Amino acid sequence: MFKLRRFLKDYKKECIIGPLCKLFEAILELFVPMVMADIIDVGVKNGDGGYVLKMGGVMVLLGVVGLLSALVCQYLASRASQGVGTKIRRELFAHINSLSHAELDRLGTPSLITRITNDVNQVQQSVAMGIRLLTRAPFIVIGALIMSMTINLQMSIIFFIAAVLIGITLYLVMTRSIPIYSAIQKKLDKIGLISRENLSGNRVIRAFSKQKSEEERIDNATEELAKTSIRVSRLSALLSPVTYAVTDIAIIAIIWFGAINVNNGTGMLSGDIIALINYMTQILLAMIVVANLVILLTKASASAQRINEVFETQPSVVEKNHNEISVSKSNSTPKVEFEDVTFTYGDGDDELSDISFKIMRGQTVGIIGGTGCGKSTLINLIPRYYDVKSGSVSVDGVNVKDYPFVQLRSQIGIVPQQSTLFSGTIRENMKWQNKYASDEDIISALKTAQAYEFVSKLKNGLDSHVEQGGKNFSGGQRQRLCIARAIVGSPELLILDDSFSALDFATDAALRKALKQSTTDMTVIIVTQRCSTIKNADLILVLDDGRLVGKGTHDELFENCETYREICLSQLKETEAK
Repeated sequence: MFKLRRFLKDYKKECIIGPLCKLFEAILELFVPMVMADIIDVGVKNGDGGYVLKMGGVMVLLGVVGLLSALVCQYLASRASQGVGTKIRRELFAHINSLSHAELDRLGTPSLITRITNDVNQVQQSVAMGIRLLTRAPFIVIGALIMSMTINLQMSIIFFIAAVLIGITLYLVMTRSIPIYSAIQKKLDKIGLISRENLSGNRVIRAFSKQKSEEERIDNATEELAKTSIRVSRLSALLSPVTYAVTDIAIIAIIWFGAINVNNGTGMLSGDIIALINYMTQILLAMIVVANLVILLTKASASAQRINEVFETQPSVVEKNHNEISVSKSNSTPKVEFEDVTFTYGDGDDELSDISFKIMRGQTVGIIGGTGCGKSTLINLIPRYYDVKSGSVSVDGVNVKDYPFVQLRSQIGIVPQQSTLFSGTIRENMKWQNKYASDEDIISALKTAQAYEFVSKLKNGLDSHVEQGGKNFSGGQRQRLCIARAIVGSPELLILDDSFSALDFATDAALRKALKQSTTDMTVIIVTQRCSTIKNADLILVLDDGRLVGKGTHDELFENCETYREICLSQLKETEAK
């Protein structure tokens, strides 16, 4: 929690005035038992009704002023907590967007969603309760102890013993609760993961009739969460009964010894006993508040640790230069060049080993290989989603590590394996890379991607609604819309990562023909499983188990590369493959 204090710097006024208002309310509350004692010892004892009414009015006045002070504090606490929550979410979201793919893979999407929602809510709530109660409750306890000393020094020993016992209980519960609350947040992450998988993969689950097993899976996860929550709840549940027991015993002791003092005529009056009981009751109520506050702060502490973990995670891929650099646009300079590139995810085995090739400007290049051979990994190195372990990746003769991210990625249009559209309209999705794109530009890109035919038939055309993830379109339609979105930006380098997989052969052929005609100056990289898709490419790269086992034209590779020949013959007849 201490590390997140920087988010409070714009709310210093609220953090100072709010607790002061609560302290003022607490001071007024501490005077009430003294007024009550005077009513009993003076007004009631002497039968002075006027005095009783007058002091009763004082008590009402104390209550009204205290209420107004509490309302001011409540307003300031709400303003500060909401503001802090907003700032944390904004900065947390920005930091998550600055992380590279490696860190996002490690932290996981469900966990990040839980941290930016549930964990921030816990911290936000703790800020509000902290401003309102963190100073008031201890002040009430300390103030009640002092006031009891002014009434009877010997009787105040009971207050000190009770306060120490309750304080020890709070400490023991708090130190044992924090690790359990951290475990609860991790179990919430797991439930978020399972829920996300079930909602996004609902059709697959139904297709395999796995509803029962998935229900058991979520039941097991929620049962684990329930067991952990019950465990910490049992621990937290000790606070109230222990606090009540200690306080009740203290009240019994006050009545017992107070009555003895009154009977002995030691100067202690009946009103003093009532005042001491009221102070003990105030301590009880304050301790109950502290107990709840401890539980809340314990949860918030666990959540703050998880939020700080994200803030402390630094991206492994960082910009060395934020200013645009000058690059060569000469046709003699390779558009993309890999030199002895080796790459690995984390500390595992190498995913790519000793990869070297050149792609010249304007070339159409195909990348083919078996499943898991590293095709997508290779193209992810070009926009620098990951950094190489050794070797170098260059674009226009400049190492990608020397580029600012915006300059590097603005010239690349990439269509990933999983076609992702965003909620909104088709026009809004098409303008992702170029927000100034005209309708003519969008329509031209849609025609190239073979998507205009079905878009033009939609009732609202380019203003047709796109549901989350593009669920209201088929797989092939989503792929074509994603291809069109990449083309709208007129990128110098277009990367299609297995983006024809959901297309029929006729649409595939028409799309390739349109790409060839409309992208004469564009460098195109096509990652595919189909040899027919890249048969006419200027250069074909063949990967096998993370190694480049062949590069050349179709004819050259069919004759000289055994891996490529096997792929072709597994899909086409030998006469069609040649």
